[in-house]
Order: sequence, then structure tokens, then C-alpha cells
Amino acid sequence: MRGFSEFGCMADTSGQITETLIREVKRRIRNECLQRVTYCLDQLTDDQIWWRPNDQSNSIGNLVLHLCGNMRQWILSGLGGQPDTRERQLEFDQRGPVGKAELLRRLHQVVDEIIPVIERVQPDDLTTVYDVQIYRESGLAILVHVTEHFSYHTGQIAWITKMLTAEDLGFYAGEELG
Repeated sequence: MRGFSEFGCMADTSGQITETLIREVKRRIRNECLQRVTYCLDQLTDDQIWWRPNDQSNSIGNLVLHLCGNMRQWILSGLGGQPDTRERQLEFDQRGPVGKAELLRRLHQVVDEIIPVIERVQPDDLTTVYDVQIYRESGLAILVHVTEHFSYHTGQIAWITKMLTAEDLGFYAGEELG
């Protein structure tokens, strides 16, 4: 991709766009979602983590297992070329008693594993098409999907945590959001 530099000359910006995208994906996954999910789980007991309002809803524990499976499948397998061993339905069938410490260990471990794969993404990888689940997705689509998917379920986890604790989670405490 080419654009005009501040001097009016054509400049190659594909590397800059890729670097900016990777930096933002890592920030959202590691510094925003992971930290918020960790904070939420730290506020809850193991029983609360596995609570569900009905059989059609997921517990926080299910959502954490699901996030781990999703990131492994889409990043490690899709972008990273590792074998896809995910059994997606098992993430939702689990009813415990996987404890808070183990859930957090698994979530932090998968984030630690996907970050190097994300950091290796090159400009051409963003337009390369990969097979993931039943889909054929570009590298860009994979990065966007995983980021928004983690964010989406982070919001669900935050909502359940607020409901169970009746406490403000303070994600924006001390910030003037205007």
C-alpha cells in the first residue's frame, strides 16, 4: 500500500499499517480484555464463576474456556499453522469444577502463546486467506475477529460480575471521559 508522505512523496505504508494494527490488537487483547477478565474473576468465588441463570446461558467459566478455544483455533491454528484440536462444544458443556486459578492460568497461557504469532504477522499475511472452522478468512479478518470476540465476551463477563457483586468494576475510575 502506498501513500503520500509529509513531503509529498509516495511512501510505502503497508508495514506501518501492519505494525499499528498489531500494536492495537495486542493492546486490546492483553492490556484491556485480559486484565478486565482477570479482575472480574478475582472478585468472584468458584461457585459464582460457574453460576448460570438458566440452561440456555453460559457461565463465566464457560466463556473463559470458550475464549481460550477461540484464540487457539483462530490465531494458533489459523494464522500460526498449528493443528486444530478444538472441541468447541465441550467449552459450553462444562459445568465446573474448574477453579478460578486454573481458568486464569489457561487464559493467560493462551494469550502468551498467541502474542508471538500476532507479532510475526507481515503485511502480506493480512490479505492471505486461511481456513478456520468452516470459514475462509483473511489474516486481517482473523485479527479483527479475535479482538472483537474477546471484547464481546469480556463485556458479558463484566456484566455477570456486576450482577453477582452489585459493585462498580472501576474500569474507568480516575479517567475523565468527557
